[in-house]
Amino acid sequence: MARVSPISPGLPTPISAFTPKFPFINPRIHLFLLQSPRKHNRLIQRIPLSFSRNGSNIPPPPETECPVPHEQQPINEYQSLSTSFPFSWAADDFVEYSSRLFVTGASFALFVGLPVSWFGSVGPQSEPIKPILCAASSGIFVAILAVVRMYLGWAYVGNRLLSATVEYEETGWYDGQIWVKTAEVLARDRLLGSFFVKPVLSRLKLTLVTLATSLLACALVLVNIDGDQNVSRMTSKEAGVIPGVYNDDSAKSFEPDAFCGEPQPDLQ
Repeated sequence: MARVSPISPGLPTPISAFTPKFPFINPRIHLFLLQSPRKHNRLIQRIPLSFSRNGSNIPPPPETECPVPHEQQPINEYQSLSTSFPFSWAADDFVEYSSRLFVTGASFALFVGLPVSWFGSVGPQSEPIKPILCAASSGIFVAILAVVRMYLGWAYVGNRLLSATVEYEETGWYDGQIWVKTAEVLARDRLLGSFFVKPVLSRLKLTLVTLATSLLACALVLVNIDGDQNVSRMTSKEAGVIPGVYNDDSAKSFEPDAFCGEPQPDLQ
């Protein structure tokens, strides 16, 4: 009797077809997956659903071995996620992953954040550090949004791989069903979730912490710059000097020869 794959009925599909070579995966685990296709390629036994919305046990159709639709099976969702944009970035090499995030944030900061902060502020030529920091903060914020989107997608697929049951919809949201994984399918999915999805989630968490720290540092620098400017303005007002307004004392300090003919105030 021929072995039937749960993904493509009638064709045996080893698990190695769904495991891209991630650089941070243990080589022994990847070698085990490549050398043991028969162990994970067993026929999925047909079992009734644990429950349905109307409370009756409905067996799967006789022509299929797995009642879950092809696109809703966790292993296919994992394969689609690992090759789609931008979720595949998190599974790439660390250099490529970092460079793509950097290019994304830098592009937004250069073409969107910098023009908005430069033309939207007063006197950017005298204080260029403020619009530059604002543009850098916008680029970091966009990178954080991209990482959060990737984390949500990988966390969803990871939970479905590690779970012993699969929630799926046959035709729409109103006919949700639950299928209990067989022992073979559960072992295969948890192997993928533990050794391929969890390292990706750990990388994304570390990236979020790093980007959030950078964004906080930029915000603190901007607050300090504004505070120093407010202090200098208050000091000038207390001294009777208003920026942009003529003052005799200031003029004497710059051009003392122009006031040499004026009478000096009586100090007695």
